[in-house]
Amino acid sequence: MGVAHEVDYKIFGDDIQFVEIGLDYGETIVAEPGAMMYMDSSVEMDTMFGDGSEKSKGFKGMLATAGKRVLTGENLFTATFTNKSVDKKVVAFAAPYPGKIIPVSLPDYDGQLICQRDSYLCSAKGIEISIAFQKKIGAGLFGGEGFIMQRLVGDGFAFLHAGGTIIKKELASGEMIKLDTGCLVAFTQGVDYDVQFASNVKSALFGGEGLFLATLRGPGSVWMQSLPFSRIADRIYSASKKSGGSGSKGEASLLGNIGIGNLFGGD
Repeated sequence: MGVAHEVDYKIFGDDIQFVEIGLDYGETIVAEPGAMMYMDSSVEMDTMFGDGSEKSKGFKGMLATAGKRVLTGENLFTATFTNKSVDKKVVAFAAPYPGKIIPVSLPDYDGQLICQRDSYLCSAKGIEISIAFQKKIGAGLFGGEGFIMQRLVGDGFAFLHAGGTIIKKELASGEMIKLDTGCLVAFTQGVDYDVQFASNVKSALFGGEGLFLATLRGPGSVWMQSLPFSRIADRIYSASKKSGGSGSKGEASLLGNIGIGNLFGGD
């Protein structure tokens, strides 16, 4: 595990946020392409294969890291922003939809965090972005995110984005929480993640809550979002002329919306 660049940051806004990151001379921040909002003139933007971590150095390392990003549904390339001035300069990254930006200091969580594929916004250079396969078939088939999630490894800051209000739960050893699969944002490596069939079939089919729920068992930390982007998109689609404005009021109900994705609880 390499040493990540140290960065300062400020988060602005309430429901639609952006993060401004201060860079000293030579420091670099890595971000998803298209996330940049503004930057000082002395900040140099570049594009590279992989994530800029130690493991992505060399041709084979770059190919391996890029392949992992493709598996997690991300772009082959990442954007880098480096301060070329002796003075501190800033670069800002905007959230892609209404919600909150979550700053995570990876050393506070033993240097690792597992998150949804689309929640990553940016991180200090040196943090490895790899894949985390779900070992349990239930989580893989019905978890909404498939078998593959993102694993962030390093000793610096990473910034995630999620929709609506963010809730962080600290689970004691053996403590379990059940939640809608789309509301899961991230969890620490000590948490056991699975997806289980809802115990009450009638409620699952006609109550609008889907057939499956995510289960997370401690010890560890879990981040949840109140408004997954797919839920926003579903409401917009339901209200559009294309759907005639007669979309479902039940998010995963057979009576309200016959969509297969909603049936299986994948927001």
